[in-house]
Amino acid sequence: MKIDNQTVRALWLTSHGLTQSPTGPCDPLAIIKGLGFVQLDTIQVVSRAHHHILWSRNQNYRESMLDPLLRDQRQIFEHFTHDASILPMSFLPMWRRQFERKRREVGQSNWFGKHLDASLIKHIMERITIEGPLSTQDFIAKTTANKKMWARPPHKMVLDYLWYAGDLATTYREGFTKFYDLAERVFPEDAPRLTDRQQIHRLCDAAIFRLGFGSLGDIRNFWAACDSAEVSAWAKTRKGELIEVEIEYADKSVAQVYAAHDIYDRIQSLKTPNTRLRILNPFDPAIRDRIRLHRLFGFDYKVEMFVPEAKRKWGYYVYPMLEGHKFVGRIEVKGNRKSGVLTVTNMWFEKERLKTPKRLERIHAELTRFAKLASLDRVEFQMT
Repeated sequence: MKIDNQTVRALWLTSHGLTQSPTGPCDPLAIIKGLGFVQLDTIQVVSRAHHHILWSRNQNYRESMLDPLLRDQRQIFEHFTHDASILPMSFLPMWRRQFERKRREVGQSNWFGKHLDASLIKHIMERITIEGPLSTQDFIAKTTANKKMWARPPHKMVLDYLWYAGDLATTYREGFTKFYDLAERVFPEDAPRLTDRQQIHRLCDAAIFRLGFGSLGDIRNFWAACDSAEVSAWAKTRKGELIEVEIEYADKSVAQVYAAHDIYDRIQSLKTPNTRLRILNPFDPAIRDRIRLHRLFGFDYKVEMFVPEAKRKWGYYVYPMLEGHKFVGRIEVKGNRKSGVLTVTNMWFEKERLKTPKRLERIHAELTRFAKLASLDRVEFQMT
């Protein structure tokens, strides 16, 4: 079975919730479950990545909607996929192996290893057990007498290690400051216990379901919670369910990949992607893999925030613009919450002919909607 590029794009965007109109009643938990995870990020140019990603699926989403799911309802938890992320609490049974994998990986790393003193681990666990949720600041403030030891990374490294290992869990955040508590006080006691093999199978099944199609490497990379051998072994057990297909890339080259068992139904039920222009976050799961993004859409994109300013081609934090099933350009905007202004500092189109009055109107309409996410009142253009 060969799937042409336009259909491949539609399948990909549909599986990532980017083809339907982003309106209607907003259910953040349902969006997170549909995507599998949502990446967390500290940088706030307009709105932090996790908020922006959810907003892109439903523009009635507001930043205040996420915290209750973590703090009060315990319907999500935080851990590490390919990066720090939020996941549905219902995924915990298949995620326990990741705690053990990260315990080994982080514990044996040169970066963490020299800071993982047993007495320090014991001290931190005892304090949290007795005092309840604590942040890194709680340890700094109460150890001024031993400033040399505590002011730098050791306590932070231990907290992170215990979080990776699943001994501690994020119980809530104040702003973006993480508060750690014992995992047993955060995670539900009645969560089912699965064998390691069952967890691998659930992870891989869930990955191909959300990807729609992909190589074994794509399936492994989706969660970053299994190794290549484990994914290969899983694939052998799914021979009657995985469908081998040939997908066409934007440059007309082809690749052999696996598709979900219902790929035929997915193709038959595809609808033309909504033509609303969308400003996506750089860490949106639909574009996180830059190589796949380029192959599927012919869109060459990378984040340049860690590139020296003089060497940047575009800018520090540049957002891709998606219209229908095509990426039509990129835009640089900044939000100032004190002044209530969303400022556009630069904008580029993939081709000059795409710069039309109608498209500029769509961009301005999306900017106005984007501003509301960050409670900004107006949009100003200060193009360089």
